[in-house]
Amino acid sequence: MSVPSIVDLLGERPLVLDGGLGTLLEARGHDLSSSLWSARLLRDDPDEVRVAHAEFVTAGADVLITSSYQVGYDALAAEGLSAAEVDELLRASVRLAREAADDAGRDVLVAASIGPYGAVRADGSEYTGVYDVDAAALRLWHRRRLQVLADAGADLIAVETLPSLAEVEAVAAELAGTGAAAWISLSGASSGFTRATRIAALAAAAEVDEVVAVGVNCCPPGSVAEALADAPDGVALVAYPNSGEQWDAHARAWHGAGNISPHDASAWIEAGARLVGGCCRTTPADIAGLVAAIRR
Repeated sequence: MSVPSIVDLLGERPLVLDGGLGTLLEARGHDLSSSLWSARLLRDDPDEVRVAHAEFVTAGADVLITSSYQVGYDALAAEGLSAAEVDELLRASVRLAREAADDAGRDVLVAASIGPYGAVRADGSEYTGVYDVDAAALRLWHRRRLQVLADAGADLIAVETLPSLAEVEAVAAELAGTGAAAWISLSGASSGFTRATRIAALAAAAEVDEVVAVGVNCCPPGSVAEALADAPDGVALVAYPNSGEQWDAHARAWHGAGNISPHDASAWIEAGARLVGGCCRTTPADIAGLVAAIRR
């Protein structure tokens, strides 16, 4: 779908994103504790990925986000996969989401997920932005994934959980001129942002013609409104927090209780959010609640 048509669609009504695909797959009995996370199932059990997408379609989601978040060439090379095989996994992630969307009997969009450099490292650095590479290396690292996913048939690209101004600038520069509609979402829980750098990152993302929305994800629901207030005027916003539980990157486990509420969405929409959903640990039931609240 072209950038103008996505913009027109966002102007018509808020769209509901899906929820935590990886954590839904875990709830379905799959071990995602390896560094490949949900990318492992793209390779080993793609039918389960399709079925999980379908659960969010049944819940009423308007947008499915692909399972490509943690698919990286270097991490999968360590598992014995060639770059061409990784390209095929990226394309498969779009195809599986598209098949679930096409079975919906209504219009459901597919957003191809691009996670940060830190997500592929699987060391928690997507929450700090502390990397061992510079901005030029980040651009190069993101380039092939962006190109493959831009050509894979998704409606738009979901650039997610970016933890630093440097990575936002790198990805925005790679998106510029591609003609591929995208949103850029910051890691709302990243210690790599001060308020000033968050404001600068949201502004830098919004300057790119291909970027149709900016916002935050992967953070407690209570921190969304403050982050959205830092976005520049005149740009659509995207908001999809976690359930409210806390991720321990060293123990690779969640702690605490979830507290996402359908009523949160109304405040985000009043603030300008046009894409609203959930991230880690948000379930199809949570998304169904958001759908009911928003459509009311």
